Amino acid sequence: MLSVADAHARILALVAPLGEEEIPLAEAGGRVLARPVAASRDQPPFAASAMDGYAVRDADAVPGARLRVIGAAQAGAAFSGVVGPGEAARIFTGAPMPPGADAVVIQEDAEREGDTILVRPGRDGARHVRPAAADFAAGTTISAPRRLRPADVALLAAMNAARVPVARRPVVAIIPTGDEIVAPGGVPGPDQIVASNNYGLKAMVEAAGGEARLLPIARDTPESLAAVLALTGDADLVVTLGGASVGDFDIVQKTAIAHGLALDFHKVAIRPGKPLMAGRLGARAMIGLPGNPVSALVCGQLFVLPAVERMLGLPGDLPTALPARLAEAVGPNGPRTHYMRARVEAGPAGWSCTPFVRQDSALLSVLAAANALLVRPPDAPSQPAGDKVEFIWAA
Repeated sequence: MLSVADAHARILALVAPLGEEEIPLAEAGGRVLARPVAASRDQPPFAASAMDGYAVRDADAVPGARLRVIGAAQAGAAFSGVVGPGEAARIFTGAPMPPGADAVVIQEDAEREGDTILVRPGRDGARHVRPAAADFAAGTTISAPRRLRPADVALLAAMNAARVPVARRPVVAIIPTGDEIVAPGGVPGPDQIVASNNYGLKAMVEAAGGEARLLPIARDTPESLAAVLALTGDADLVVTLGGASVGDFDIVQKTAIAHGLALDFHKVAIRPGKPLMAGRLGARAMIGLPGNPVSALVCGQLFVLPAVERMLGLPGDLPTALPARLAEAVGPNGPRTHYMRARVEAGPAGWSCTPFVRQDSALLSVLAAANALLVRPPDAPSQPAGDKVEFIWAA
């Protein structure tokens, strides 16, 4: 069996960035910027007032001085005159500084009397001027690749980028399998349950920036699975969930190989999720996830999400393991890396990690209550409360 790290690396080797498309800036939030974008102008493009007050020559603005007000400037409407010795112009935040003025006496430090102001004692002395290009200069770039946060979108707007190049969204076709499942809203038979892991995986893929397509349930026959595989169309990644009722991906693996799958590996030393496979189905990657819902979603976080991120041009690294202290003792681990469902909370000495007692891979209620996965290395010994451990945040 492969280690988690080896399986992750081999899945990343099956996928590659998908190229870019140009979209309106208004649609760019959450997308991945495909290449750097440069500012076409300085920001601000002129020296601007940082406060409401009066634009003056700093040398004239001594406490007790009286200055004649000769005009006004506001954002979007500059004062066209020149501020000379002994003069001031009323100015508002964001307005261009008039020629001749190099400081702003804030309105709290000025007493207006008709067309003059008195500079009050205790003027703070700051100039309150934002220099031209104080935020960024023309030619400044925003680096790529990066997932665009709201602040990034605002920065691109300020750079005057109306359209931006972003990575194409990978299309992920999700195929649930099994005679034992029915779609939500259906009427399960006496021996059936409601399909769930395909919906969880769809939400996971879309949160990562992919486009998920839910395909029909493939029943436990080669003919049914082949018919659903034929519906994958132009998908960039095919993900199957579960195998045949006898387990171990028998139907999925054999049927996919018969339809062109070049199998790369099968089985990973992970708990939950050992019966995981991956390979190339024609021009696209295929990942076969276990059928148990917790196994599918944990493996989805560790293997499917990195593949999606890699196709978006991002590194696709495994989640970063963080240190914590055990809140409760745990027993010895077996030969596979165990991702235990857990709650992690901040404490006076750092993160505190409490694994759930029930770790069955069918218990979605436990996974939904968990905010983290406690990572236990293969063959880890028993550990008492207070021992150091590592965890990753749950997707």
